[in-house]
Amino acid sequence: MHKIYRIQNNKRLKIEITNLGARITKLLYDGIDLVMGFDNIEDYYPENNPSDFGAVIGRYANRIAHGRFVVDDKIIQLPINNGKNCLHGGPMGWQYSTYEVIEANERMVKMKMTSKDGDNGFPGTVTVNVTYSVDNDNSLRIDYLAQTDQTTIINMTNHSYFNLDGVNARPSTSKIHEHILQIDADKYTPISKEFIPLGDHQSVAETPFDFRKGKTIGQDIHQAHEQLNIGNGYDHNFVLNTKGDISRPCAILESKNSGIRMEVYTNAPGIQLYTGNFLNGLKGKYETSYIKQGAVCLETQQYPDSPNHNWPESSGYLHPDTPYTSTTIFKFLKHD
Repeated sequence: MHKIYRIQNNKRLKIEITNLGARITKLLYDGIDLVMGFDNIEDYYPENNPSDFGAVIGRYANRIAHGRFVVDDKIIQLPINNGKNCLHGGPMGWQYSTYEVIEANERMVKMKMTSKDGDNGFPGTVTVNVTYSVDNDNSLRIDYLAQTDQTTIINMTNHSYFNLDGVNARPSTSKIHEHILQIDADKYTPISKEFIPLGDHQSVAETPFDFRKGKTIGQDIHQAHEQLNIGNGYDHNFVLNTKGDISRPCAILESKNSGIRMEVYTNAPGIQLYTGNFLNGLKGKYETSYIKQGAVCLETQQYPDSPNHNWPESSGYLHPDTPYTSTTIFKFLKHD
């Protein structure tokens, strides 16, 4: 059975979460709903509106080239659901799984789910815990824990679509071109026409991907740059300078219209910047149509296609003797 669980602090933050895909369905700060989604749980069912709105993504968030990787010299073939690749764990990834709520109170919700050996082609039975909790500093913390009985791959993230102007604040969602974004990253991973990292880490200096000092998302999004042409906007992984230090913000997003600022903290090595380039007028909450580039995703993660690259900071593999843990914090502030 799918239900809505509500958590809040004693100040300004109220969040609604469903056990369908461990999704955030509402994130209200001072009464302004900052995330896209639908009005009813049934709207999230894949037969109604296949989407990633607010969901926990797994087993492997982002793309695996040709849906293939190697475990113990054996080639594993996953389903292909995005061009030539496997995206977000396959056509029935964890965003459509039903989680068991094992603990819930006003401040936190802890959910559990078991992904069996062979689920969407992935080896190993994996047990997953996802915990959402709020603090009085107006922060939302997401803790991920996963354990496997045999070697597999893992990459969990939350796929919320943010618009800090508020998705309930206007008749139709405004674009996020005027949002100011800062990302603490000197390098990013350029992609092929199939959205797969080419392998090298390139400098953001003197490119549209330089968000180190902060700038509006729209400042360079329409530049004639090969990588922006491929992504139809930003849809790229950034190599974080924070290197697992969760005490430092890895990204900061701010709206001048609402005065709301969101700081992102994580111990993950990368963050995917996605500017809602494939939103196409889908009807969402509050009778709102979700237009192209009407939201931004900041997905903390292992790098896309990591198991097929030799990146020491991001392998993507999960072994029976080493649990996977990852934490992301979204902290909200407002200039009154």
